[in-house]
Amino acid sequence: MELSLCCVWRISVALALMASGAQGEPSDSQSAYFLPEFALSPQGSFLEDTTGEQYLTYRYDDQSSRTTRSDEDRDTGWDAWGTWSDCSRTCGGGASYSLRRCLNGGNCEGRNIRYRTCSNTDCPAESGDFRAQQCSAHNDIKYHGQTYEWIPVSYDPVSPCALRCQARGKSLVVELAPKVLDGTRCKTDSLDMCINGICQEVGCDRQLSSNAKEDNCGVCAGDGSTCQLVRGQALTHVTPDEPMKTVIEVPLGSRNLRLTAKGSDIIVIEAHSPAGRRDELVFSSTGSYTLADTTVDFQRGTERQTLRCHGPLSSDFIIKLKYAVPKDTVMQFMFYQPIRYQWRETDFFPCSVTCGGGYQLNSADCVEIRYNKTVPDHHCHSYPENNKPKPKLKECNMDPCLESDGFKEVMPYDHFQPLPRWEQNPWTSCSVSCGGGSQQRSVVCVEEDMQGQVVQVEEWKCTHSPRPITEQPCNTFDCPKWVAMEWSQCTVTCGRGLRYRVVLCIDHNGQHTGGCSSSLKPHIKEDCLVPIACHKPRESVPVEAKLPWLKQAQELEETKVATEDPT
Repeated sequence: MELSLCCVWRISVALALMASGAQGEPSDSQSAYFLPEFALSPQGSFLEDTTGEQYLTYRYDDQSSRTTRSDEDRDTGWDAWGTWSDCSRTCGGGASYSLRRCLNGGNCEGRNIRYRTCSNTDCPAESGDFRAQQCSAHNDIKYHGQTYEWIPVSYDPVSPCALRCQARGKSLVVELAPKVLDGTRCKTDSLDMCINGICQEVGCDRQLSSNAKEDNCGVCAGDGSTCQLVRGQALTHVTPDEPMKTVIEVPLGSRNLRLTAKGSDIIVIEAHSPAGRRDELVFSSTGSYTLADTTVDFQRGTERQTLRCHGPLSSDFIIKLKYAVPKDTVMQFMFYQPIRYQWRETDFFPCSVTCGGGYQLNSADCVEIRYNKTVPDHHCHSYPENNKPKPKLKECNMDPCLESDGFKEVMPYDHFQPLPRWEQNPWTSCSVSCGGGSQQRSVVCVEEDMQGQVVQVEEWKCTHSPRPITEQPCNTFDCPKWVAMEWSQCTVTCGRGLRYRVVLCIDHNGQHTGGCSSSLKPHIKEDCLVPIACHKPRESVPVEAKLPWLKQAQELEETKVATEDPT
């Protein structure tokens, strides 16, 4: 454990007090007795520059601890990295360092010290908070002539790695050391740690400068496939005759529970642990509560109540509403629920043959995770995030068969049984002749036995290869449509007359064809007016089209047969 750390602190503090006693009492401007530097120190192997930068120099060269120099180190003038030091902590996440020496007279680019995390196993609960231990190490040291019981203050974004402590029961806050010990968390709810007084980013994989983050399911660098989002709204009507009703059940293992209630009815949570223990908590005032070893933060306003719980829940939470006023309460909730059922791969089935080379496959069963029992497949299909794994295939019984069994006589071309394969029938006719339709075909899994007979077998035997598609689009080209040409000139040079145009049925290739609907055909004749006064009497009926125009329109309007059959 880290109990020996306190002893080292006390001895060092005593030495510091002896030194300060020889020089008289500290001045009023001194804010605290600083602890000696307890960051990683290689016990006399290097010196730290007075500016605080990590420019270190060896006092002696321990060649036995050097590793092999890389080609990059030789090019840049660095010696090989030394071995890693002991971890700064025994649990809870600490830091270790390694050093290297510049062989170019101090003109090397880069740093001569590197760090890594170590001792990443959690400390026992009774060991307490590491920052709190460092504050309490000052309890026996007088500050301005008086001793205090020091406790750590909340996260300071300006100096997260300074040891700032508060006297218990008082408003006095003092920086007792410019740097916390290496491995101290920058803030309570984060894995980021202080190393040499600098807050270093730590991923969920407990590695420095790692970008690994937990997904909403609590899986480090996960893809969110092990849980599903549950959200909704409920209007629960409670009355004096029926004063309490269940709103939602949140199962064990759920995370990031957020609940908002608009109304004055009282929120009650009933916890049921896997061991059968039952606890109940009534939320009547703002505060942080603990229910079934799970912290729940609650805020109550005039017309709004908010409940948050990071989780994971160690019990099933049954959230209820208790009657308070006649007006109904609207409750909105959201949480990430672990997938209760998951696919689990089975062992491989027996080999398809006893000799000569065959195959064997495995499958997957739907398993209820909490009770570790197999259930029907439809339970796993209810989770869209839960994809059934594809069967795996491997060879088996590869020893050749004996000559006497007749195997080679039946199949002289191959010593191995062919694998099952997909076999597809021809496509059906397209559902439409143009404009985009579909066609189908049937696909079956077949297997060839040792006598060369092909028989249909279960589809799972063919899942080692992709299943061919059973439906595809067809005749996606446009249907024939009417196309109108330009209008002719008016048949008269003054007054009212007629004009004509040619209208053709055109297919997708631009060719004159049939098949267009006559009801949709545009008109080929319309009235026209030439805005010039006529100076001689004319017939009351408009002059019809001259013969060449009429003949041309009739010839082009003749019905033609399509020359291209739809595919």
